[in-house]
Parts: sequence; C-alpha cells; structure tokens
Amino acid sequence: MKESDNFFERVYHVARLIPFGRVTNYGSIARYLGAARSARMVGWAMNNSHNQTAEVPAHRVVNKKGLLTGKHHFEGTNLMQQLLESEGIVIIENQIQDLEKVFWDPMKELP
Repeated sequence: MKESDNFFERVYHVARLIPFGRVTNYGSIARYLGAARSARMVGWAMNNSHNQTAEVPAHRVVNKKGLLTGKHHFEGTNLMQQLLESEGIVIIENQIQDLEKVFWDPMKELP
C-alpha cells in the first residue's frame, strides 16, 4: 500500500487482507488507516467495491455489533449472508454469532 493511494484504495487493500472465515468492521479499518472517525467512509468504499477490477471481499466487513448492515448492496436477497456462511460463519437474524471468535483486527494482525 502506497501513501499516495486514495482512501478507498487503501480501504480495499486492507479488506483484501481479511482472512477467509474472519470478519472486521468499518471502524477497525478506519482506525488502522489512521482515520478513526471515518468508519462511514469505509462503508462508502465497501458500497463501491463491486466496481473494482480486483475482487474485494466486502462481505467480510460488518458493523461493530456484527450486523450485516451492508447486505442490501449485494445482489440477491441474502448473498452477503450466504458468502459468510460458506466460510463457516454462523449468522442468526442478520447478526454474526460469536463475533469475538471470528473478528479480525487489522491493528493487531497487520504491521
């Protein structure tokens, strides 16, 4: 990741590093990028991620409570949930169960 990359590109870079079967939240990505108050901008980046040529696993980014708040930006009724469940993540009523077990914090996991 280069310092010259725009904010959305930096968000996509971090999102691409989220391991299979793990999730993070908008605020954690924002904090990692040194923009702690920019969680909403991270959300906007995720909403736009389908326009990227390199795939962005936006389904792995949820709100701080583990809610699938971005699910309406995915095609189909439950695509976000289906993608997460295919990675072994349990979801009940649009909320990730055992969030602390599957949560990936870029501040702890990345240099």
